[in-house]
Amino acid sequence: MTLLYDAARKALCAVLENQGLRATSRGGHLAVYEAIVAQLDPPLGKSLRPFDRMRRRRNEAEYPRPGVARFSGDEVLADLAKVEVINDLAVKVLDQMSPY
Repeated sequence: MTLLYDAARKALCAVLENQGLRATSRGGHLAVYEAIVAQLDPPLGKSLRPFDRMRRRRNEAEYPRPGVARFSGDEVLADLAKVEVINDLAVKVLDQMSPY
């Protein structure tokens, strides 16, 4: 799950970096999501929404709490398709978004 999430996060960070932007440690991974959503939703918000859920699930994996369900293979496979959509989206918009 963490590798899938990191692939999506790095794709979104690439879009920001192409614009001359960079997420700082303040706000962290959530700042990446919010910056991209602010620019691309609408029309691409539906494709981006799984990222925030994966971000929260990744935190649960990295910092497990008793009683929180582990990941299933089916969940990981379902998220693989969503990460592929996010990565494809990043490739499509990368050169269309000008630097700030």
